[in-house]
Amino acid sequence: MNHRVRIIGAGLAGAEAAWQCARRGIAVELCEMRPLRSTPAHQTADFAELVCSNSLKSESENTAPWLLKEELRRAGSLLLAIAQECAVPAGHALAVDRMRFATKVTETISREPLIAVVREEITRVEEACITIIATGPLTSDALAQEIARLSVSPGASAANPHLYFYDSISPIVEADSIDMNRVYLAARYDKGSADYINCPMSRDEYDRFYDGLVAAQSVEEKDWEKLNYFESCLPIEEIARRGRDTLRFGPMKPVGLKDPKTGRIPYAAVQLRQENLRADSYNLVGFQNHLKFGEQARVLRLIPGLENARFLRYGQIHRNTYINSPTLLTETLQMKQHPRVLFAGQICGVEGYVESMATGLLAGMHSSALASGLEPVAPPRASAFGSLVNYVARAEAKRFQPANITFDLLPPLEQRVRDRQERHRKQCALALAEFDLWLEQTAILAEIAR
Repeated sequence: MNHRVRIIGAGLAGAEAAWQCARRGIAVELCEMRPLRSTPAHQTADFAELVCSNSLKSESENTAPWLLKEELRRAGSLLLAIAQECAVPAGHALAVDRMRFATKVTETISREPLIAVVREEITRVEEACITIIATGPLTSDALAQEIARLSVSPGASAANPHLYFYDSISPIVEADSIDMNRVYLAARYDKGSADYINCPMSRDEYDRFYDGLVAAQSVEEKDWEKLNYFESCLPIEEIARRGRDTLRFGPMKPVGLKDPKTGRIPYAAVQLRQENLRADSYNLVGFQNHLKFGEQARVLRLIPGLENARFLRYGQIHRNTYINSPTLLTETLQMKQHPRVLFAGQICGVEGYVESMATGLLAGMHSSALASGLEPVAPPRASAFGSLVNYVARAEAKRFQPANITFDLLPPLEQRVRDRQERHRKQCALALAEFDLWLEQTAILAEIAR
């Protein structure tokens, strides 16, 4: 009993999983290949480094992202607690100072006596050992091949079973390079505090920006059609190619952003979100792209207020690896063929920071149960946790893509409720009630095992 658990990858999922094991008295070997080997997207060797946005989405009560975070809070998530400590102003959303967040996670995990940090690349998985694979979207090629080996059913051909799509990173600008005379502070529909910088555009300014964007040269222009993008994280130039007004109904949607200087809604708007507590940098919300750096500077400086912008980071594209989870995993995130091997985070088929934390927390709980001689118990279907793992394990395998938490993933109520807000309120109340009961039951089982 109480065998050591090996966790491969110290991102959001791996760090949370390690903490959950340790708080249950289970020794952990946490393996992270950085800094010995880095990735195209990471900039540091810290655990839980956020490489795309710094937002953990809405904190508005009775929304799907709020429900998932509320379940994390009730389950004792370390990373969500640290995120709250490192929060920066972001209206009704939870956004963090990403450097402070990663530093604090690394320090907290490294101080835990039951967690042994190993800085090396892991390329072999022992099926008999309790192992959590949480290597995220930038899994090394060697480990990806090992996952392919594990994923082949007995007697089947050795076809590569894992998938990938291309994910994106938004640009960041220095705060003092923004022309504040041309922008205004506001939150959409005045919801939450006015923490976003909004760059308003007239129709002429939008047309000029659009023309410059679609004419800009991408990094891999010749291979563009081969790129497999995740629909909810498309580069802005790819969105623009779908029609002249697509940006105005997407990342540049002006609805609910009245300009106090004119009293009118602009034709289009670009939102900037605070990047850190010092408020010395802002990221362009939804402006991930795959343009050459020089082209980015030229095109993005067509945005009102950013004419003289200094870029701390340009937009980038990186490959995002994930497995075909419905063919490989159960609802407890265990491999069907190798039940002592679990997956967590984006590689298991969820998309988003909070979703990665949630699957990491679950994998930590389930591997702790295995180490204590117990059978893991999946979270209730009505909960956000349960709905996520239900999707991961039961989605249609042929068209499988990673998913964020949405009310579409939650089961419908037994009695139909027409009013959308009331329906979501009831779904959240039911989810939390069943989730609390599950937490009590798993705690009792764990206590009996001790």
